[in-house]
Amino acid sequence: MTDVEQLVATHRPLLEEAVAATRKRGYWSAFPESPSTKVWGDEAPAAGKAAFDGLLGKEFAIATAGATGTVAPEHSPYGIDFDVHYPHMTASGVDELIRAASAAMPAWRDAGPLTRAAVCVEILQRLNARNFELAHAVMHTTGQSFVMAFQAGGAHALDRGLEAVAYTYDAMAAVPASVAWEKPRGRGEPQRLTKTYTIAPRGVALVIGCTTFPTWNGFPGLFASLCAGNPVIVKPHPHAVLPLALTVSVARAVLAEYGFDDNLVSLAVESEGEGLASALALRPEVRVIDFTGSSEYGNWLESNAHQALVFTEKSGVNTVVFDSTDDASAAAANLAYSLSLYSGQMCTTPQVLLVPSSEIDSFVDALSSALESLLGEPARAVAMLGALVDDRVADRLAAAESLGKVAIASKPVSHNEFPAARVRTPLVLRVTSSDIDAFGAECFGPVAFVVETRDTAESLELWRMLTTTRGALTASVYSTDPAVLDEASRIAVDAGVSLSVNLTADVYVNQTSAFSDFHATGANPAANASLTDAAFVTGRFRVVEIRRPG
Repeated sequence: MTDVEQLVATHRPLLEEAVAATRKRGYWSAFPESPSTKVWGDEAPAAGKAAFDGLLGKEFAIATAGATGTVAPEHSPYGIDFDVHYPHMTASGVDELIRAASAAMPAWRDAGPLTRAAVCVEILQRLNARNFELAHAVMHTTGQSFVMAFQAGGAHALDRGLEAVAYTYDAMAAVPASVAWEKPRGRGEPQRLTKTYTIAPRGVALVIGCTTFPTWNGFPGLFASLCAGNPVIVKPHPHAVLPLALTVSVARAVLAEYGFDDNLVSLAVESEGEGLASALALRPEVRVIDFTGSSEYGNWLESNAHQALVFTEKSGVNTVVFDSTDDASAAAANLAYSLSLYSGQMCTTPQVLLVPSSEIDSFVDALSSALESLLGEPARAVAMLGALVDDRVADRLAAAESLGKVAIASKPVSHNEFPAARVRTPLVLRVTSSDIDAFGAECFGPVAFVVETRDTAESLELWRMLTTTRGALTASVYSTDPAVLDEASRIAVDAGVSLSVNLTADVYVNQTSAFSDFHATGANPAANASLTDAAFVTGRFRVVEIRRPG
């Protein structure tokens, strides 16, 4: 048995289990989300931290075809000295980068779907083994707390990557490699053909990383494209390179170990503002693009990269409709958690809270009490809030106070371990339904609007309008009235947004679970795709048929 055959035999059971999980949609996870030493052993946390520390202030050991010199574009939101240098890719090196990626594709294509899937699973498994190191990299580039970075940036991201591999493999495996085709005739022998079907990759794939969730948002496109046979160029956000650099490094090592060209996965790092993403996105060889970020740039990609299949997750206005509840304190506590988690720097965080005028005073009071209870103790607060990722979020928070009446002020929180970290509690503004210019666009960060409406009917229609015109990744409704819940369900389906109903316990609107929850729908302006469904993977490959007599 060859090394590749052994790899397939090793990982096929997990791959088949993952495929089954995508169909059952129940809870299933392949990677442990707890950093507990009971799971990992006593030495793992310190070893992971030491491995991360060993990367700082040095040149990252990776090769990029076409790169010239090095660049160190990152600054930690926690204030530590970073100074990690990467190969510097500029527009002048793109020709060489594309040639290297394209040259790697034929052998990878010919390896077949099962081998490609097994190699992808091996990459994920090796990343999992380095999750403590990866978590520190995510933490110190995004501002997530360590536990959140370990879970969302590590285990949950790996689950999303495996989910993408499972969907892609399942779609490819549905096509037989060959068939003996016979068509009966009225007389004589039947018509006979031998037909072979080859899964053909579309071409070079480009993953354009984001600054807040580089792995969680980046892994689905990366692994779906790679599993489908496409070489992948990973272009990280300049503020969040290290998590994806580690990913690319591991992927290249695994590919080379099993006899494939490591240029199947490449890292393309730029200084901020150099326009590398656009230079890559418009190349005719780039046939698949995955992007998470602003609507402005996502719309530009959709309108200009016509040669490519473009998947975008963009900005939106996530909305909560509050009508009534049996447990006001529990509802408020649930919303307070969602508003506070990672300082609202999640694409799924609720921003607009629509409340009838008869309920708004009590609603604001309950939310204020819940936030104080959740964030009143500094150590717990910093673990919940993390740090503001960059100056843009801090400036947006400062400017937001002019958008409405301050109902709950944002407060600074000191971080004992990292004094330079900017930690802020959520700012909650009170406005009316006529102030749509203030609350009707995404205000990314720890900012929320409590919007006073005439009644629940107006709230529902305002939610419908915001979702269909501005987009949303999540929505939530609180009501004890079955008629309101029925109408909310109809609106969610019509507007194409995932809806959470009466969440009061430890499940939150801005958290999703791989293999069960679809992240985004692709049915409203916030995203043109869903993580992860069949539509997200099937266009990344084509089927080429060859027919021969006999």
